[in-house]
Amino acid sequence: MTEDATPAGLSSATRAIRAGRVHNDTALAPVLWASSTFVADGVEEAHRFATDITMPKFYGRHSNPTVADFQHAVADLEGAEASRAFASGMGAISAVILGLCSSGDHIVAQSQLYSHTQLLFQAVCPRFGIDVTFVDGTDPDAWDAAIIPGKTALCFAETPANPKLALVDLERFGAIKGPMTVVDGTFAPPVVQRPLEYGVDLVVHSATKSIAGHNDAILGVVSGSEELLAWIRGFAILHGAVASPFDALNGLRGIRTLAVRLRQQTETAIVLAEMLEAHPAIDRVFYPGLPSHPQFALAQRQLDQPGGLITFDLAGGRDAGRQLVNRVELAQLATSLGGPETLLTHPASTTHVGLLPEELHAAGIGEGTVRMSCGLEGVDDLVADLGQALDSIC
Repeated sequence: MTEDATPAGLSSATRAIRAGRVHNDTALAPVLWASSTFVADGVEEAHRFATDITMPKFYGRHSNPTVADFQHAVADLEGAEASRAFASGMGAISAVILGLCSSGDHIVAQSQLYSHTQLLFQAVCPRFGIDVTFVDGTDPDAWDAAIIPGKTALCFAETPANPKLALVDLERFGAIKGPMTVVDGTFAPPVVQRPLEYGVDLVVHSATKSIAGHNDAILGVVSGSEELLAWIRGFAILHGAVASPFDALNGLRGIRTLAVRLRQQTETAIVLAEMLEAHPAIDRVFYPGLPSHPQFALAQRQLDQPGGLITFDLAGGRDAGRQLVNRVELAQLATSLGGPETLLTHPASTTHVGLLPEELHAAGIGEGTVRMSCGLEGVDDLVADLGQALDSIC
């Protein structure tokens, strides 16, 4: 655990309040260390700083006290030995793939992925001589079947997956022998799901989303064992996609309210998912908290709460989606999630726009697919807003 780890046995909500305070001194709020470099007290100390990549007061590309506190807080919540922050979620994923895999290696990745992660595997990995096999992440046996002994270096899962919220069985995934296992848990922050508890080696987040939670920071973070993080830190210094101390400060602020935000967003999502499922304008709703979700039993086992994200297919396709977006007044059209505002996203034209039609079809993404990130508005207001917009479609 990190040097500022909170006492064992505390809830995630309490840990979120107490974690990440090594460099606070007596300040109650997170402290911004805006300096890009720090003065050393002599050549010997400068040498020690330069050769210890965990030092928070040397040079900003190595670390920074505010960034270090953010890393400590995330590691504490994940139950990890260490974390490393990056300038974005894709920066974190790129560092994991390129920092741990080499030419001649093989990766097994699920086919249900955020499109830019998929494009990283499809377009970038082959340029570096890294082969990738895609499998159905919801089929636990598919992972084992795709592993090539002595060649597969890494298995990469995203659960819940963007955008249809498909789940990977973490108990089975964490039990994979041989390759390193990595989970992108962006849609389920550590107050909802903790993959490391299932034996997974690394967990990655776009902390831009629920962890920071206010649409004012771009952050990525990787958590796991000190041994694996040492490799990732070393590559990160060369890779250069380091987290800004300003964004890390906002990330720490977001962590303090993570549990309470997720609780309200989940309560809202349950109400809205049930409303959507009953509306004639909706063809199908995908939400882990609904018994109709194909992996509802798995969600009950490995998610502390089903979260604030809902995806649904409109029966009228793209035209119905356009009408919905034009008629809602509270929900807004924007490409992100996890913040205080309720946001609607049309994956086929935004988050997954880089995929070919056959790839969209394989991922179950249609022209009428809409992803909704429930915010912190009054649930009755959101019900009324979505209700009137959907009624106009019928």
